[in-house]
Amino acid sequence: MGYTAKWKVLEDLMLELRKKDVEMPPTVINDLRSAKLMINITEVGGRGDATLKLEEILGSIESYLVTEAQNILSAPAVDDWLRRLDEATLPTCEIKGEKENTFITGIPRDQKWIRVEPMSNLPTERLKQIAKENNLSANQQKDGRLMVYGQQEDIRAFLKKMAEEVAEK
Repeated sequence: MGYTAKWKVLEDLMLELRKKDVEMPPTVINDLRSAKLMINITEVGGRGDATLKLEEILGSIESYLVTEAQNILSAPAVDDWLRRLDEATLPTCEIKGEKENTFITGIPRDQKWIRVEPMSNLPTERLKQIAKENNLSANQQKDGRLMVYGQQEDIRAFLKKMAEEVAEK
């Protein structure tokens, strides 16, 4: 089942209904956000309970939105949305590539982080130096990028200094 595809169709349907001035309950919006998070968890490796909860959340959102669509939209439009939902839930053969992990380990929860890709005019060593000057920590990643983390104000200062150096060169 393509959870991401189904989530996207449900999001599009919700946006379509909002264009028609249908007021969405906060629970539906929160469930849509929760579903996106659960999709990320299942893609990173979470299985079992996360998948069951995800299917429950998506089913709940789908039933609410389809019911609202039947009240507001024409019958052919509702049929089109139902067709799109069916196509999104069909099993597909997916080629799984290396997905970038958006869950970062080793960084304290109270700190923010960014990934920076070194450039020819701003090499890794200079980026590490700028990070240190701004009270930030920097770790080299396997793909060559730099993970810079610390307080949000320090990250802003780091980005500003980076931009200034790139503009000078």
